[in-house]
Amino acid sequence: MSTTESANTPSLPAALSERTLTTLISALDLETVEDVALTSAMSADPVGRLRVLRGGPIDKAVTVDLVVPPIGLDSHMIFAFTGSDSAVPHFTLDSVYGGEYYAMHLDLIPRADLAVHLEYLDAAYLPLTSLLEDAWRIEGVSPAAIGPRQRALMSPWMVVCRADAAAFGTLTGTVDAYLEHWLTLVDKGVPAVGEDPAARDRANRANLFSPAVDPVWAQVTRLLGAEQSERVRGELIV
Repeated sequence: MSTTESANTPSLPAALSERTLTTLISALDLETVEDVALTSAMSADPVGRLRVLRGGPIDKAVTVDLVVPPIGLDSHMIFAFTGSDSAVPHFTLDSVYGGEYYAMHLDLIPRADLAVHLEYLDAAYLPLTSLLEDAWRIEGVSPAAIGPRQRALMSPWMVVCRADAAAFGTLTGTVDAYLEHWLTLVDKGVPAVGEDPAARDRANRANLFSPAVDPVWAQVTRLLGAEQSERVRGELIV
């Protein structure tokens, strides 16, 4: 928690995550079907929470909250997964305070190869261009360290950044606009693609959440242990 936030109010990342989740629940008529406390050897109290929500026109939403003040961790992740037979991108928001700076990962994860599906690209991503450009112009926003291997699994319209408190607050507008666009895609659909969305999605998510690709899983395993880490990862890959 930063020095500008009191113990009686949610942190900026927690507030943004809950605000976004509330919008998803309202817009898609989601209901919580699983709510699991996450524990760690470094704390007598739970250090986090895994929630799975289902309903409406999507497959499920998964949230993972990890809050461990002794190590400066305040992390809140949302993934909203569209159906296996849908080409509509998945929505993701990861909002974090790491003890020194805020960080964000915001994206619509492609369900088709953009280089060969231009009509799909134009419908799903082109409207985000000005939002992406404006986000990078916000004073106090800087690129986060992420390698090309991970970038290749995301979209070119991904916002992955570090920010100070003021900039992080301003990015709330970017999150709202990305979410509004995504909800429009869920409602209206996207142009058809000539590939199997389900098979591609299985392969993509296996890579996206692979410990061999994303080093965050080593940190999660150290915090939660192998069994709980795999429980969280399992909700994300299927």
